[in-house]
Amino acid sequence: MAIRVDARELTDILHLTPSDQNLMLVGRHGIGKSEIVRAIYTRMGLPVEAFFLGQMSDPGDLIGLMHKDEATGHSVFLPPYWWPAGQEPMVLFLDELNRARPEILQAVYDLALNRRLAGKSLPPGSRVVAAINHGEEYQLTDLDPALLSRFNLYEFAPTVDDWLLWATENQLDQRVIDFIQAEPYQLDGARAEGDSGEFQADLTKTPDRRAWAKVAAFIAPLPRLEPLHVKAIAGIVGSTSAIALQQRLAASGQLGPEQLLLHWREHQERIKDLSLHETIQLNERILLYLHGLAQPVANAETLRTNLLNYLKRLKRLKRNEAIAHFASLLENPNYDRAMALCSGSVELLGLLTDYIAGIKG
Repeated sequence: MAIRVDARELTDILHLTPSDQNLMLVGRHGIGKSEIVRAIYTRMGLPVEAFFLGQMSDPGDLIGLMHKDEATGHSVFLPPYWWPAGQEPMVLFLDELNRARPEILQAVYDLALNRRLAGKSLPPGSRVVAAINHGEEYQLTDLDPALLSRFNLYEFAPTVDDWLLWATENQLDQRVIDFIQAEPYQLDGARAEGDSGEFQADLTKTPDRRAWAKVAAFIAPLPRLEPLHVKAIAGIVGSTSAIALQQRLAASGQLGPEQLLLHWREHQERIKDLSLHETIQLNERILLYLHGLAQPVANAETLRTNLLNYLKRLKRLKRNEAIAHFASLLENPNYDRAMALCSGSVELLGLLTDYIAGIKG
């Protein structure tokens, strides 16, 4: 059984694993395996060459084409188009490994074992990362245990919070972020009976993380959703999720972090009408908002002042559970940017520190 890791743990593992050890990530489609591998290694200064092995019909794309060396008369493989010109290290990302043809898997075996392809060695320091999808909906090839033994195996299972942080950092449409925060089960929704329509069951459209990013891009220029827009969204995440998003937006009007932190005087009285559940959701939205701000934060003092006003108001309303919830969230290393901003106010940090101490005590 593969060891399960979330996005932060996978980031640390990719940094810590020596270059001569191969990695294999297991997970369902659309959860961001290729995106996180490319992003992390790119930040490390390593070029990433990705191959979708399930779509590859000829191993020549991976290992190069054979030709005759006129000097020796021997058959040799020409370097493939992606082969590095020098000896700078690189990352080979082999996606859909368990959908690859047997002749392609044979080339991967030599790569995993010897760091060689068709007689050519990868530059020193290069890395090999593979990914496989799992689930009954995939047409899969059984992998040789000898091949699997050449990889460190991890199940990549990013949390909803991982996605929310990623979406905030990448400035996805706030309406989609708020929707997933309020209805987290929609992020990786299970197949819904109402989505089948006239299609066969195996063509039912269901949401995944990649699909919600598409929805965010689709609705970004739209001030409101019309019936045709909802129908288009249903083609991305399925009709059940599309209708849920429409209903959520139609009923929206809740207090948001920008209103609270930038226009405190106009909206402060609305806090007393929030239920505990709504206050906890607002806490999470505030932290996501602070985390997603461009650095350095130009209006940091205003944000700190109004955040302190908010927490003091909760204290006067005896909403101690909500303050403790905010303080415990702030301790999460995922919100390090928010913590850095709060640290600029001695009074704010003191209030939160008291509640953190109370939680631990």
